[in-house]
Amino acid sequence: MAALSLTSDYATSTGCPQPYLQRIAEAGFTHVHWCHHWCTDFLYADCEIEQIARWLAEFGLAVTDLHASAGAEKRWTSPRDYERLAGVELVANRIRMAGRLGSDVVILHLIGLPDDPAQQGAFWDRVWASLDDLAPVAAGAGVRIALENGHFDQLEACLGRYGADFLGLCYDCGHGNMIPDGLDRLEAVRDRLISIHLHDNDGQNDQHLPPFRGTVDWPRLMDILARSAYARWISMEATMANIGSDDEAAFLAETFQAGTRLSDMLARARAQAGATPPAVGGSAPGATGRAAGGSAPAAAPPA
Repeated sequence: MAALSLTSDYATSTGCPQPYLQRIAEAGFTHVHWCHHWCTDFLYADCEIEQIARWLAEFGLAVTDLHASAGAEKRWTSPRDYERLAGVELVANRIRMAGRLGSDVVILHLIGLPDDPAQQGAFWDRVWASLDDLAPVAAGAGVRIALENGHFDQLEACLGRYGADFLGLCYDCGHGNMIPDGLDRLEAVRDRLISIHLHDNDGQNDQHLPPFRGTVDWPRLMDILARSAYARWISMEATMANIGSDDEAAFLAETFQAGTRLSDMLARARAQAGATPPAVGGSAPGATGRAAGGSAPAAAPPA
């Protein structure tokens, strides 16, 4: 059976994740994209990371990657320096957490570029300062940062400044489907692709539907993935928010079936491209490092 990953927050992004991890495993998934608290100022404490590791081990799940938080007030691109530094600490918390849970990729949104061109130079100075601060943290944890696609021009500026050993791309195909040239832009930087968020939409709204419910060009996307630097399995960020039903079991079954179909498509595309099949890995080791504690808001939109 092919490895297959689903986001941890398919139903909710806050609260105890244990029942959702259990249901993900019972539905047949082998991996999880950790996405809880992805847009909050929540800092994971040692005891929380250790408990998550125990649950993952209990349910036989491994972590594909982890969605770091750009922060609500602790924002790594903030013009207020104390907020920027707090945001760096928040992302560092997620980097260390990923390493302790057996993952080597964290995903991060690049947000906050001012519309006023006169202010954009200062924005980029803040981005470079924060990424420079995070680089040794990532190296120490054996983790790379994947910037998620929003504005490709901004992402390409970052990819051009930092090497692939530190910074790569996370392609969210829902975001890409909402612009006319999303797949063309992915094709141009496919050698930096290290993470994927697969879900579907109507091309107008970020709906996070299960694959094959919307208008994403799945054959072309699988062809690009097969020729890219991405060497892992299908990882989906589909959620229940817009499916028109609260039937959790049906959602998980549909998403698993869709993921299995995508896995077959990607395997065929890789065979045609002469690509090496991915080595299935990832683990949930016991936690031994340090992290700070905190609390979380009650809700979050899809990542």
